[in-house]
Amino acid sequence: MSEKGREKRKADFDGRKFARRLPTGPGVYQMRDADGIALYVGKAANLRKRVASYFDARPKIERIMRMVAQVRSIEISLARSEAEALLLENEWIKSLKPRYNVLLKDDKSYPWVMLGTDHEFPRIAFHRGARDRHRQYLGPYPSATSVRESINLIQKLFLLRNCDDSYFSHRTRPCLQYQIKRCTAPCVGLVSSEDYGVQVKDALLFLRGHSQKVITRLIARMEQAAATQHYEQAAQYRDQINHLKQMQARQFVSSGNGDLDIIALASLQRSCAIEVISIRGGHSLGQRNYFPAQSEGHTGDEILQAFLGQYYRERQPPPEMIISHDVPQRALLADAFSERCGRRVRIQPHPRGHRREWLEMAGRNALNALHMRSSEASRISQQFEALAGLLLLEDVPQTIECFDISHTSGHKTVASCVVFGPDGPVKSNYRRYNLKGFAPGDDYAAMREVLGRRYRRLQKEEGHMPDLIMVDGGKGQLGVALEVLADCGLTDIPLMGVAKGSSRRAGYEEWVLPVAPYSLQPGPESSASHLVQQIRDEAHRFAITGHRGRRQKATVQSVLEDIPGVGARRRRALLTHFGGLQGVRKAGVEELMGIPGISRQLAKRIFKALH
Repeated sequence: MSEKGREKRKADFDGRKFARRLPTGPGVYQMRDADGIALYVGKAANLRKRVASYFDARPKIERIMRMVAQVRSIEISLARSEAEALLLENEWIKSLKPRYNVLLKDDKSYPWVMLGTDHEFPRIAFHRGARDRHRQYLGPYPSATSVRESINLIQKLFLLRNCDDSYFSHRTRPCLQYQIKRCTAPCVGLVSSEDYGVQVKDALLFLRGHSQKVITRLIARMEQAAATQHYEQAAQYRDQINHLKQMQARQFVSSGNGDLDIIALASLQRSCAIEVISIRGGHSLGQRNYFPAQSEGHTGDEILQAFLGQYYRERQPPPEMIISHDVPQRALLADAFSERCGRRVRIQPHPRGHRREWLEMAGRNALNALHMRSSEASRISQQFEALAGLLLLEDVPQTIECFDISHTSGHKTVASCVVFGPDGPVKSNYRRYNLKGFAPGDDYAAMREVLGRRYRRLQKEEGHMPDLIMVDGGKGQLGVALEVLADCGLTDIPLMGVAKGSSRRAGYEEWVLPVAPYSLQPGPESSASHLVQQIRDEAHRFAITGHRGRRQKATVQSVLEDIPGVGARRRRALLTHFGGLQGVRKAGVEELMGIPGISRQLAKRIFKALH
């Protein structure tokens, strides 16, 4: 928008006049600037009164004054109740990320333990994302690590399988999991569906916090096995009981089999951290730290209130929450969560006894996380300054992008782009690129393609350009990068290559530069060398992880996936009907035509592709 257009919008907008036209009921309002970008999202029991308060003559804090000065339009959405407005407010904050709202920086969905109860022999697995109503999900858990630890424990205690259904259906002999006593090998019939069902029920009871019930049932089975002189089986039950009792001794139990979250906020200078400890079924599922963005100028209770609304936007609130600050709208939050869950949710700010001890511990953990984050930020800042000094840059770079290429003998080539800023890695800006269209093993062509794709797209989308570009490689890769940047008209961005050096030892990398001194080798004593090594290693890790995933996918990819006209549904029908790919290979054209949806022409195409 032109400057003249902005001035016109400024003149046209009158906040007081706009507020007088608003209804007096509950709703959500969204303030926008001259470019239509969201500045702030809020909710109100009385929209007219709340919006008008921003434009009256009463004095306001600097942050509010700065925000109101930029407002050029306001959008509203009416709600049936203030609780409904609260939920809608958090939806808008999550999607719009307004500049003046406290934001929860959490770009991943919550992980769950999944039991595939849609199968005769359910498997236990890690799950993140949309849930299938035909399967059972337990959690949610605070981190992926806690989910994997729980799955590992369930396999040890109850011997449930964790293999994919396709792997399960093609086994002809027990796998390693059976040999190390992590599975009862239902794939080859070494356990009946009834006995396996008992294992599943025990695992569900344990995951829901009813450990004592499981122990009681195992004791009865152990005594019965001993009475019938099945001593080996009795010994297995005894070992399970001992494991469960050890777990009980290590777990924190709150009011029997309670479900609750303990949430503590700690502040340090102008930053804050929030620690969440999750208790489900009386078991501590672990803890996780969050660092809300744009929290400066807000009080601790305001930050915690914003956090609660956004944190439980996609998560199921537990029946009870223990919080470190008494938030202003605690009753409203509890009513909104209760309405959404269909049961009472209690938010308690002043616990007693052992709950108070846990809340204090969570607060200490949050403060410790802040100290560590502050120390890390200071260290990285010093490294950035040292790097700028060695490269003779006018300004200390605020964004560094590094590229690496990974492949196996030129096949399944993957390139990575990792981004580092003053606070360390910016993982939300990481990108991977699947590369093709050049001779296998041509690293120069691969580098040319990934750099071209990256910066042409950034130019097209008017994205933020980095202050320094690093490529993994020597003079050849650096020359290619110079050509690509010149084609894109980005010759003003500093560039460097990172070669392994003559000794090929970590810390002794050679920096290849396009300008004098053309080559540097700071050595392991340089803090800038540590930064470059960290960035280069992260780019390598990210690239090789993507390459391995692509290679693994290729090894398990069905030949049928490459046949035009054979989608997921037809592949499933073919494999189910013929009992696997080998059966499909043996089938003739007429047999293939017997599958619904497969014409003679498609059957011939399938037959030809498989022979």
